[in-house]
Amino acid sequence: MSKYDIIVLGSGPGGYVTAIRASQLGFKTAVVEKESLGGVCLNWGCIPTKALLKSAQVFEYLKHAEDYGLKVSGAEHDFDAVVKRSRGVAEGMSNGVKFLMKKNKIDVIEGFGTLKTGKKIDVDGTEYSADHIIIATGARSRELPSLPQDGKKVIGYRQAMTLEKQPKKMIVVGSGAIGVEFAYFYNSMGTEVTIVEYLDKIVPVEDDEVSKQLERSFKKSGIKIMTSAEVTSVDTSGVGVKATVKTKKGEEVLEADIVLSAVGIKSNIENIGLENVGIAVDRDKILVNDYYQTNIPGYYAIGDVTPGQALAHVASAEGILCVEKIAGQHVEALDYGNIPGCTYCSPEIASVGLTEAQAKAQGLDVKIGKFPFSASGKASASGAKDGFVKVIFDAKYGEWLGCHMIGAGVTDMIAEAVLGRKLETTGHEVLKAVHPHPTMSEAVMEAVAAAYGEVIHL
Repeated sequence: MSKYDIIVLGSGPGGYVTAIRASQLGFKTAVVEKESLGGVCLNWGCIPTKALLKSAQVFEYLKHAEDYGLKVSGAEHDFDAVVKRSRGVAEGMSNGVKFLMKKNKIDVIEGFGTLKTGKKIDVDGTEYSADHIIIATGARSRELPSLPQDGKKVIGYRQAMTLEKQPKKMIVVGSGAIGVEFAYFYNSMGTEVTIVEYLDKIVPVEDDEVSKQLERSFKKSGIKIMTSAEVTSVDTSGVGVKATVKTKKGEEVLEADIVLSAVGIKSNIENIGLENVGIAVDRDKILVNDYYQTNIPGYYAIGDVTPGQALAHVASAEGILCVEKIAGQHVEALDYGNIPGCTYCSPEIASVGLTEAQAKAQGLDVKIGKFPFSASGKASASGAKDGFVKVIFDAKYGEWLGCHMIGAGVTDMIAEAVLGRKLETTGHEVLKAVHPHPTMSEAVMEAVAAAYGEVIHL
């Protein structure tokens, strides 16, 4: 039986990052993977979707070339080629992880891993043991009882990335990050898209003003939006799909070629041996302490299978913290209140910390500043004036409570707010940090200035 210091079950952005950090710390490490290195994120999630979205963005530029003083005639898209490019990007990233495993002398064990007692893992009949076993099995598309996925007419995000034929009409159920990203992509490619959202606003975890702005932008681009609406049944017996939607006004039947179910994710905790070992779970989450230890010594869990935010960067941070704690280093528990969230539709969305509603619900006296990109020189020059940056500060102590952005490229700007909050910076310190001109990131400084009554360009 092969013996390791650490075995990681799963090789997504939680698992492979954990394994690399463990190897750096001197642990003999192995990763167990049943499919492709990089997990869902690199192969079927974060990375290939961004490739699809980039193709959509470039196509949008071509369609609006005249806005930039350019003439482009006969701009067309090749749906198959767009999908093929996305798969090529994903394959390249997965090969990159393969290289990193080799570089860091990490053994890759291919197969389905099942946990055993005594700190052992069975992989397709072969047993391996380790001093520490870290579960990082990720998650998959969640299915609703009223919306069973058949992979053809009712699909999840995985099938949405590799459709053989572009649908003329699509219904997207759910308006979280996955839902709105695919809605934007298919709409840009010419598909007629309708979003059905159960709650009273799209991107429901975001600040209310961000949700309203995205709804305006989407409607302007031709996407139909139904909020406070629920798909109660689907009929796939005909050529396409008929979805019965319950709204406040009554029932409505929508017809489409395909329904994309984007109603969240479900953790991959079935059949991996949790019951064999006695590891405690709550619904579909593995219970862990601040350092990702389960109730059974020697077994740990990180990423989407635990109660924290189901985000790739969270899983990576958790895995690093977990193995550094195992190595005896002094580590601080992760601050889940300072985790950035990013959505890559157009306009993009990025946020961290409290929304305005959350801050007021906590009874905080707040200062709020907002700077629209319509007043930004860089945004005007780029032809991307939709959106804004909104900041929320505690009026009494100056704490940066939240930052919410919607606009072109904002996912690359949110790190300033994350770092500022981590370092407990104040609004006045942000104002005194000179921001380069002309940039989109100036809007952060301008929004902070607006909060303190010092804004220049409004």
